[in-house]
Amino acid sequence: MTVYVIDSHPLMRDALTMLIQRIKPGLKVVPVHKMNALDSAVLKGGEPELICMELQLPDTLGMSGVQMVRANHADVPLAVVTASDAQDYEAASMHAGANVFIEKTEPVNQVLQKLRELLVTEDESQESTGSAPTKLSKRQKQLILMLDQGLSNRDIADKLNISEHTVKVHFWRLFRRLGVNSRTQALHFARTHGWLGI
Repeated sequence: MTVYVIDSHPLMRDALTMLIQRIKPGLKVVPVHKMNALDSAVLKGGEPELICMELQLPDTLGMSGVQMVRANHADVPLAVVTASDAQDYEAASMHAGANVFIEKTEPVNQVLQKLRELLVTEDESQESTGSAPTKLSKRQKQLILMLDQGLSNRDIADKLNISEHTVKVHFWRLFRRLGVNSRTQALHFARTHGWLGI
């Protein structure tokens, strides 16, 4: 898996790359200088684990960059980075599909925390090396139970007080964790392993 950093400023691309690699040393980070170069970068670099993009790119207007990422990578975590004030763009960015909104003027520790939430699962450090996971995070347990109740993404978002896009990211992580591709497969896996009593 690969992280793509889309920013028109070389120094900012380097800074974000360094922060991401502080969170996950050795993670492959591919710098991209404009939105139109993302598709070819993904073809060469592999499927994204995270996309971190500048809001005001030379070849985007308003929320068009966020919308383009969501159209092609619907369930991939997306961090929007901007030099603009949060009150001007944060709500619109989140509505368009961003999972986190980062102002370039924020303290480094805050930026690290926001990126860490998208890159590191709650129980990643405790993951089993075997083919089947032995432990689910609290959030993953909630998702399994809500799947069993037949709740939609919108219902789950309302119950957890998070966005639908964040729900999709949680499912993406859960499916990858279990090695499944759908809600039905995830439920079957949970039942098979006796996790519906969690």
